[in-house]
Amino acid sequence: MGVVSDFLKALKVTARIMVGTMTGSELVTTPYPDEKRVKPQRFHGRHVLNRYPDGMEKCIGCELCAGVCPADCIYVRGKENDPHNPISPGERYGYVYEINMLRCIFCGLCVEACPTEAITMTHLFEFSTTNRADAVYTREELLMDREGRVPHMFPDDPLVDLSELDTADGWVRATAPSGIAAYEGVKMWQGTPGPADWSPEPTQEEIDRRSEDG
Repeated sequence: MGVVSDFLKALKVTARIMVGTMTGSELVTTPYPDEKRVKPQRFHGRHVLNRYPDGMEKCIGCELCAGVCPADCIYVRGKENDPHNPISPGERYGYVYEINMLRCIFCGLCVEACPTEAITMTHLFEFSTTNRADAVYTREELLMDREGRVPHMFPDDPLVDLSELDTADGWVRATAPSGIAAYEGVKMWQGTPGPADWSPEPTQEEIDRRSEDG
């Protein structure tokens, strides 16, 4: 009897959703791509290689991101800096940097492992491809330019909101010591050029006030 009762309850839910969807009173989906949901600050999207505000590359070619990746989708090869024309502040820089997006599980471990905050994750997730080669993002597609603009493999894709590439600081916040009260509202990381200013998260008082203001 219990199984029959549960089955009838399930049918009731299904019927309610079907009727609500047909009449428009209970929509369970959004009209994508015309309407997109707001992504949380620490959303796991497409990766970006960052620069310091002065234009120097943050990646030092240490390969820690590749070593920690559980999907084995990152390949890095470092190269020694020219002392007279260095690419990064370290002894080396990421001469080769590739991420196979077909293998990536977007776990964010590469961001946590990076000692220089060189790799972070943006809010962009719409980058489907029609061939496997386009799914391998190289240094050319990942590295922001000196003005802070992040390149995209398909800049003319009408479904892609390129502004989502500007939000690349979410996982920096997540890996910073923001859980300690003494660091609340304090910027504990290096910034980048361009629109991604990487401001610190608001204090709890500010969050509560915004909630009250509606």
